[in-house]
Amino acid sequence: MEIGTKLSGRYKIIGTVGGGGMANVYLAHDLILDRDVAVKVLRYDFREDKDIIRRFQREALSATELVHPNIVSVYDVGEEDNFQYIVMEYVPGTDLKKYIVHHFPIPYQKVIDIMEQILSAVSDAHRNRIIHRDLKPQNVLIDEAGVVKITDFGIAVALSETSITQTNSLLGSVHYLSPEQARGSMATKQSDIYALGIILYELLTGNVPFEGESAVSIALKHFQETVPSVKAFDGRIPQALENVVLKATAKEASDRYQSAEEMSADLTTALSPQRASEPKFEPASMMEDTKILTPIPVVEEEEASIVESETPNENEKVSKTKKSKNKKIVIFSILAVVLLLVGGFFAIAMSGPKDVKIPNVTGLTEDQATSKLTEAKLKVGETSQEANSDVEEGKIIRTNPKGDRTVKENTKIDLIVSTGKATEKFGNYVGEDFQVVKAKLTNAKYDIKTPVEVFSDSPKGQIIEQNIQSGQEVVPSETQIIFTISKGEQGYVMPDMSTYSKKDVDDIASAQGLKATYNYDYSNTVAAGLVMAQTPQAGETVFRGDSISVTLSNGPKEVLVNSVTKKLTLTYVAKKTSSATAENSQTTTDSTSDSGNSSSSSSSSSSVAPVNEPSKFEVYIEDEENNFNSPVITKTITATEVIDVTFKIKEGGTARYKILRDGVEIESNTVTQ
Repeated sequence: MEIGTKLSGRYKIIGTVGGGGMANVYLAHDLILDRDVAVKVLRYDFREDKDIIRRFQREALSATELVHPNIVSVYDVGEEDNFQYIVMEYVPGTDLKKYIVHHFPIPYQKVIDIMEQILSAVSDAHRNRIIHRDLKPQNVLIDEAGVVKITDFGIAVALSETSITQTNSLLGSVHYLSPEQARGSMATKQSDIYALGIILYELLTGNVPFEGESAVSIALKHFQETVPSVKAFDGRIPQALENVVLKATAKEASDRYQSAEEMSADLTTALSPQRASEPKFEPASMMEDTKILTPIPVVEEEEASIVESETPNENEKVSKTKKSKNKKIVIFSILAVVLLLVGGFFAIAMSGPKDVKIPNVTGLTEDQATSKLTEAKLKVGETSQEANSDVEEGKIIRTNPKGDRTVKENTKIDLIVSTGKATEKFGNYVGEDFQVVKAKLTNAKYDIKTPVEVFSDSPKGQIIEQNIQSGQEVVPSETQIIFTISKGEQGYVMPDMSTYSKKDVDDIASAQGLKATYNYDYSNTVAAGLVMAQTPQAGETVFRGDSISVTLSNGPKEVLVNSVTKKLTLTYVAKKTSSATAENSQTTTDSTSDSGNSSSSSSSSSSVAPVNEPSKFEVYIEDEENNFNSPVITKTITATEVIDVTFKIKEGGTARYKILRDGVEIESNTVTQ
């Protein structure tokens, strides 16, 4: 399928992921939901096979019913141009096969963690009556966070009906094929468990147990040869862990784990010190007594050669008679021996141990089980303990061999006694990512509650506290976990510091872990010592370790004021008084004089000259000390005068003045330095 192709006008193909026995997988982008998806498209050579198409669609639809954190989700199923396709969750990461190649050897605890996630997914599928049928590392994906997801649930059934001679398509799967599948029988839950045992073998050794030149030769080994010992490969592997492999890969399905949950429970405690001295697992089907039958000899008759002459005589007749009698004696002797042997055989058989059925003692106490086994003429063998969530502490979980099987009298029956629900030491998860821990503990059946989120210096999503102490023994299924996780660092919202002093800024910087730098400038509006500018601005959020910049005011800048003296001319305009007026004035003035002086007055009047009327001058100036509100100089004169006026002017500034004569402005101008 070409890059850029759109399926149903929605899924745009943007790359190739890989291919398998019956389908090719592409990376596509969902144009509607704006997310990357994986699209599995049925191979071209199968698109005309209606039976495979029908099964492909049916099994794909059934897979959509599986909703589990360790199962790849199926979003959609469709058809485009006669191509059948399935749209699935895209898991960025790698498959388990490549993971083993790049990470081997893998720590035992990591192996168990991977297997527990796989078993959790398989268990959920089995509960939904879906059998995978094609479990193999290539169908197990691991994302970047270490979360395991299984794909291709149930879809392998379509391919299982094709010939096993399709080496190219089945060679990868046949390494994990159960003996019953190799013999052509239907796959069961125990078939999936067998495949899981092979996957566990590969995780521990880095290789599959059986190799061959063809798929057929490998399939034959699955039901003819025993899986090799993992301890022979790595002597450090605990016997309990090898026992999980041996039990999961037992040739008889009845000897394997009866469920994925049972295998998971056994695997969980495989590294426990309490199981350090566990004996090697032996399948129950291989432990039954072999019936020994005494062979019955085959009697061959000796043929007497009778040579007859053409003319017999009496001696020959006598000889024949004797030989005939001897022959009868021999035959009767042999028959007697045979009868004795047969009788002896039956006598021994009748007197030997009889076959008895092992009673079912599950749920009984050890004493009750012993009594019941004794009544059945059986002996109690070894007694071991095992955790079990379904069987009460002190009661029998099962026997080995299992109940209801037929064995000989006096056979030793081992008892497995329950220690109650399995407990485990709770780990220390402080400092780990919450989502990764949640997936792991959910698979282990813990009840993970919504976490408490708080601001912290720790990275966002990191666990900073747990309600269960590290090392505390707990029952996972009965334990609620509440983690406190980090919301990330809490920011500090910058205030408006326009009225803050340098000390105020220092106090904030110290309390919030900020680095403050200071600048200084003059201001005519902000008092000296106060903040006049800041970066970041008020309302912006900063975090511990960030830098802030503050500009403090030095107050107004001092400006040099100079004294500038300028000569101003007060121009007088004459306003003369008339003679008559002057005379009248004089007459009025002298009206009280005595009459003796009349001649003298007349003489004086006739000699008075004309006089100038005085003018009032006002000078206004505007400089650093004065404004135009009131005059700085007021003079009444009758003649033009030049006066000196001093102006106070800032450096680079100006002043101005105006002159009023009798209330009328006659001059105005500016003055510079």
